[in-house]
Amino acid sequence: MFTGIVEELGEITAVENLPDASRFRLRGPVVTEGAKHGDSIAVNGVCLTVVEHEGDEFTADVMAETLNRSSLGALTVGSRVNLERPTSVGARLGGHIVQGHVDGTGEIVERKPSENWEIVKVSLPADLSRYVVEKGSITVDGVSLTVVDAGPDYFTISLIPTTLALTTLGLKQPGDPVNLEVDIIAKYVERLLGDRAQAPAPVHAPVQEATK
Repeated sequence: MFTGIVEELGEITAVENLPDASRFRLRGPVVTEGAKHGDSIAVNGVCLTVVEHEGDEFTADVMAETLNRSSLGALTVGSRVNLERPTSVGARLGGHIVQGHVDGTGEIVERKPSENWEIVKVSLPADLSRYVVEKGSITVDGVSLTVVDAGPDYFTISLIPTTLALTTLGLKQPGDPVNLEVDIIAKYVERLLGDRAQAPAPVHAPVQEATK
């Protein structure tokens, strides 16, 4: 599990195309400290498994399903990426519960800079709009953010200078894709309420009158 608090801005150093997959080599001095084979690292919000680790670089295999459902397929050598290691038990939950399982992709629609922050509008797939609410949580390229405004096919986020400087969201331009993960709690609530609505009404045994 992750929290959406990006630890560092990494870089793609090599891409190897495999049958129905790709192997990425990534540089990230912070997240590779103590890393070993089998560890998980979130790359732009996608939970990947470390295959090899050498120095400040690691490799990870990305299956076709992940390439099709996320924006990782658009990454090339030199692309900057958000990196985060899983949170440890007992650590502070700085962002919100993030699984690293991308629900879909959106696009940067527009950016409105101001003196101390920047408002960014992001397109939203129709099947995800019901999970996004004003002041709710959403993960964009692995960054835990608060929704400012939620529309039927878009949402807006407010980015502080730290987020702009230390994550890919400071580099994204209109038309660029971003990975989206909605709040897992919202999906669980929807499923539980749906199951309850479809459940058959309980059958009660008839109450017998007491005999005198």
